[in-house]
Amino acid sequence: MRTFWAALPTPGRWLLSTVAIQTLGRGLTLPFTIIYLHEVRGFDLGVSGALMSVIAITGLVVTGPGGTLIDRYGARRVLLAGLVAMIAGCTLLAFATSPTVAAIALVLIGVNFGVSWPGFNALIATIVSGELRQQYFGVNFALVNLGIGVGGIIGGFFIDVHRPETFTAIFLIDAVSSLIPMALLLGPLRHVRTHADPSAEHETEAEGYRQILRRPAVLWLTLLTFLAVFIGYGQMEGGFPAFARQVSGVSTQVIGFAFAVNTAVIVLLQFAVLKLITGRRRTRVMQVMTLIWGFSWVLLGLTGLLPESLAAAIGVLLFMGVFAFGETMLQPTVPAICNDLASDRSRGRYNAINAAAFQGGAIAGPIAAGLLLGEGRQMWFIVAMVAGSVLICVLAIALERRLPVAANGLAAPAVAETGAA
Repeated sequence: MRTFWAALPTPGRWLLSTVAIQTLGRGLTLPFTIIYLHEVRGFDLGVSGALMSVIAITGLVVTGPGGTLIDRYGARRVLLAGLVAMIAGCTLLAFATSPTVAAIALVLIGVNFGVSWPGFNALIATIVSGELRQQYFGVNFALVNLGIGVGGIIGGFFIDVHRPETFTAIFLIDAVSSLIPMALLLGPLRHVRTHADPSAEHETEAEGYRQILRRPAVLWLTLLTFLAVFIGYGQMEGGFPAFARQVSGVSTQVIGFAFAVNTAVIVLLQFAVLKLITGRRRTRVMQVMTLIWGFSWVLLGLTGLLPESLAAAIGVLLFMGVFAFGETMLQPTVPAICNDLASDRSRGRYNAINAAAFQGGAIAGPIAAGLLLGEGRQMWFIVAMVAGSVLICVLAIALERRLPVAANGLAAPAVAETGAA
């Protein structure tokens, strides 16, 4: 950690030092928003679920234009606009008493989500490069999980459905937490330029979305990201809790502890994993990840054989721990590959494509889980998750064949010099 911190440029230290504090506010509200809408504001559960999807859908719609704006005007300006939308959305949601007002608030929050992924990734990629970039994405992921995890724990102890003012407080705190990255962008990071100077001459031309997606490496990476999120993060708020409750028969307390285990494993193991994968092919790291994820889903499936038992509870906790170990391999590699493929003139668009794949998987994952589990096909759900893990491995192999060596985490081979005798 000392070596990594010493190698970081000053803007990188500023950005990384506040990540956990920034995401603390999001952790306060993320697990409890649907509870707030349904139990505190009294919206129908179906309406509350539909409102929750507004964030992801808005983010997906905004991501494409957001990437273009990042390349044209710079990530800093776009991120500032997104943070203003986030502050307005959280503040409005804190006092929303009708579905219409809540929907407007969630659209504003979705706007920020749509631009924050490509914006911050472009900012990070501008500040750090090479192997340090991969390490940065991994450390950033651990700190994000730390902030959200601690926020979730604090929120769980603080909120009370019989006291609406406690929910108002956490949404206002979430709004205030957005002032931290805003202050960084207006202060220490105000000179960081993520977009190329349009008046200057460039070795490469700016690429449009069609041109970028014609690159085989980008296409395979996009498919891999979508599927990884579909069977991974897309199941964390849908398929996993539903299976654990309906099939494994564990309590909500066990599910809550499982998410705590997930956060703890990521925070504790991310640095060790970064050390292990440094200098190795990123696509090979992904292949190892798929084996770990496949094994984790098998563990969860086995808990269904001993429902409502201590063994089932232990199995659910183990699932989340093993799954989190796989996450520590995914998060440093995919963003690093994406940004190593991108040029400075098109970095926003590259990150927007990757963000769209992530959001698409996050939307489709819970829908597929609901269809399978709702029809009573619990074991087919597990089979689908394991098969998806295998398919990710296949996609990683295909990606490796089309990926430049440098983008795959290895040093470019030296060209031998020849001279006349």
